[in-house]
Amino acid sequence: MVFAAWRQPRALLWTAAALVALGFLVALEIAARHYGVQGPIANQVREVVFAPKSGPLLYASMALMMVVLTWRQRFIAMGTAVGIDIVFFLVRWAVDAEMMFGNGALWVMMGCAVIAVTRRTGSERVLLLKGVGLGLLLVAGRKTGDIWLLITSKTRPTVLDQYVATADHALGNPSWVVGRLVNATGPIGAHVLDYVYIQLAVAAVIVALYQLRNVAVERRFPGHHLVRTFLVIGLLGPAIYMIFPVVGPIFTYGTGAFGTGGEHWALANLWPHTPPPIAAPHAIPFDEITPRNCMPSLHTAWATTIFIHSRKGPRLLRYAGVFWLVATLGATLGFGYHYGVDIIAGVVFAFTIDAALRALDRGWDRSGIQLVAYGTAVFTLLLVSYRYLPMQMARHPEVFGPLLVLATASVVYGYMRTTRLWEPKAAPVQQPEPQPELV
Repeated sequence: MVFAAWRQPRALLWTAAALVALGFLVALEIAARHYGVQGPIANQVREVVFAPKSGPLLYASMALMMVVLTWRQRFIAMGTAVGIDIVFFLVRWAVDAEMMFGNGALWVMMGCAVIAVTRRTGSERVLLLKGVGLGLLLVAGRKTGDIWLLITSKTRPTVLDQYVATADHALGNPSWVVGRLVNATGPIGAHVLDYVYIQLAVAAVIVALYQLRNVAVERRFPGHHLVRTFLVIGLLGPAIYMIFPVVGPIFTYGTGAFGTGGEHWALANLWPHTPPPIAAPHAIPFDEITPRNCMPSLHTAWATTIFIHSRKGPRLLRYAGVFWLVATLGATLGFGYHYGVDIIAGVVFAFTIDAALRALDRGWDRSGIQLVAYGTAVFTLLLVSYRYLPMQMARHPEVFGPLLVLATASVVYGYMRTTRLWEPKAAPVQQPEPQPELV
């Protein structure tokens, strides 16, 4: 029976994806050990007993896993997780160890995996394992991201910030503008944006829970949902970091309003009050600590994905999707983490990835291929322009600024237009034929 399932294309695809993911995690673990730190696998195993890095993320991951459970099973799972965390809390308090919750959620997910293997059979086993895998993948994505950032800082000694900052003149240096606006809001505005920026994964889980609300009843996952796009963005995005290493305004252009930037590596103390001068850019050396994680802005890509997938939800969820996107843009720019051109690249990246996954789910056709190819071409053209045309972009903002916005808008429009055609059409209601009147 197992071999028969492997003959099915979808089962074979998932098996191959699982093997690739496992190999990827092992490779990152080896790379991390090379640099003297623990990799994603070791970090995850460590959190079985020691204080987790993010308790809310572990509980959000468990919530994703619980979409396959009945309401009774969900209450049992949640109660078990809280009970285990209380025990861990008391032990840590007694021995004066680092305090953090979340171990209980991880124990429950591992317990569900054991139950799936030992107590479930057939489709029920597969469904429960998919739920556990979905939850653990969200955690693994966070762990792999941390290692990717370390690798970018160690393997890319120079950064291309001057190229990006010069190209950003075409958009009016939005990071400098928004940085001054956020500074003017004082600590309240900064704290709100910081919370939104940090808890992006939790917002994604809320939208995903709405999309997956019927899994327990239908006993199957929908073909396409937010978590798939979220994970693929996190997998592919760091590869672009390696090609186009950028650290961000606050690190390259000095101390910002909300913390120290690049310290002695900074070119000057300019952000956010003085835009960088227009001069011929060149690659500059930087430290081996700061991640080269600006191009594209993955926070923007993830927030854009939340916005896309919240569009079919209730009004409150749609409003939340808009708020999270706007607040994330405010944080990425206002804290000096990204340039404006990073944001544009992140939006194009998100729409292209989501389009590819939608096309994969429904079956590739001409419209899907054209949409993904166009998004990929625009994204590539943006990177090439930032690298080889920054001076022209800075000197002619009246030309390149609108072109950048129109290129991004064209990808968004193409996505909306094409995916709307992919939506299933409601069958027309059959009207009864008129009966002849009886005389």
